[in-house]
Amino acid sequence: MLVLGIESSCDETAAAVVADGRRVCSDVVASQAAVHALYGGVVPEVASRHHLETVVPTLSKAITDAGISWNDLDGIAVTCGPGLVGALLVGVEAAKALGYALSKPVVGVHHHAGHMAAAFLSHEGDASPGPERSHVALLVSGGHTALVRVSDDGAVSQVLGVTRDDAAGEAFDKTAKLLGLGYPGGVLIDKLAVSGDPKAHAFPRAFPARESLEFSFSGLKTSLATFLNQGPLPTGQALADVCASFQAAVIDVLVRKSRRALAQQGLKDLLVCGGVAANQGLRTAMLSAAAEDGFRLHIPPVRYCTDNAAMIAAAGTRLLKRGIRSGLDLNVDPGLPLP
Repeated sequence: MLVLGIESSCDETAAAVVADGRRVCSDVVASQAAVHALYGGVVPEVASRHHLETVVPTLSKAITDAGISWNDLDGIAVTCGPGLVGALLVGVEAAKALGYALSKPVVGVHHHAGHMAAAFLSHEGDASPGPERSHVALLVSGGHTALVRVSDDGAVSQVLGVTRDDAAGEAFDKTAKLLGLGYPGGVLIDKLAVSGDPKAHAFPRAFPARESLEFSFSGLKTSLATFLNQGPLPTGQALADVCASFQAAVIDVLVRKSRRALAQQGLKDLLVCGGVAANQGLRTAMLSAAAEDGFRLHIPPVRYCTDNAAMIAAAGTRLLKRGIRSGLDLNVDPGLPLP
């Protein structure tokens, strides 16, 4: 089953062809990072205009790279939310136009369902088969941070805890801006943290209640801003120490609450997905926790942690196989809740 995935929820125009929801036949991403770096963050209107310019050549390249024709497709999957409304509309309208022209079924996909499906992708043998049983998933990205219970069929059966304010990735990007590092901030902080001392500064960890699985990162961001107001911006080793200490505070919360969720649910599989799952500090800490606690850890390859269309095609394949279709009235929802 060949499915074309389309992703345009933020600042990446992406298209991919995936076979049977697992094997990646092509994976094309037109990044806008350099454009938005000029503004220190994503500008929605600019993102939408760039999606309009790149969506057709990106789709065409995905088909060419896969070595197939348009008519070889069995279906089209597209991100319909959450995300930036103008950016989402470009992808959804392109998908509906293709579906109508090719007489192929189209299905709208929740962006986070795509992130969870990324663990099942295989490209040149660099992915594990993913969790095949009920498990806990940590969704950690620039727009969302949540712990959910996922049933055997891959559907979210229970939302265990979400962030009360900033998402983890959002906290990384805002902190990088405070430090004058630019965009994308999370990647830059992760690189600097490697040479820093994570114990140099005691930034706060937010635990609203001992058994709570909710998150909060606004206090951490405020604490760092207060620290920076006390003197000039740190540079050199001092900057690396601040980055390492900030990152350690975020990672500590993510790891502790993931462990707590597994214990409360009585499960032995943890899936970590979303853009922040590409953070090397987080990946190392999760591997250590898995070794200590004996749970099975599933993290997609770094290339499939950040926004891509292969994950959307994988999630869409599951829906199409269950007979789920979207009509020409498919619309976007920038605040689409977890299914």
